[in-house]
Amino acid sequence: MGHEASRVPDDLYLAVRPMLVVSGGAMWLMSTPCGKRGFFWETWDRGGPEWEKVGVTAYECARIKREILEVDRQAMGERRFRQEYLCEFGEAEDGVFDMDLVRAAISYDVEPLKI
Repeated sequence: MGHEASRVPDDLYLAVRPMLVVSGGAMWLMSTPCGKRGFFWETWDRGGPEWEKVGVTAYECARIKREILEVDRQAMGERRFRQEYLCEFGEAEDGVFDMDLVRAAISYDVEPLKI
């Protein structure tokens, strides 16, 4: 049984990448988001031209009835529904700070203190 890419540990992803070098194999990452964390988020957010990104929401899938989506929205709650059905990367459930705020606070122009 496979796992969604967003739930695979980063160490496993990093271990698999070198296996593809010799064969020139392709890696497909298929998943719904699981917060703004991990290699899946990093690849989606900052992956280069070697990645083809395709996003499809449940509303774009003709096989899914809208009435069922609304039932699931009520049952799952807005955050989980948006993640699973709208493919939105929300803040990680276990995060203390909003990752966009953390990234904005980082500056590489500041000299480190010399003690």
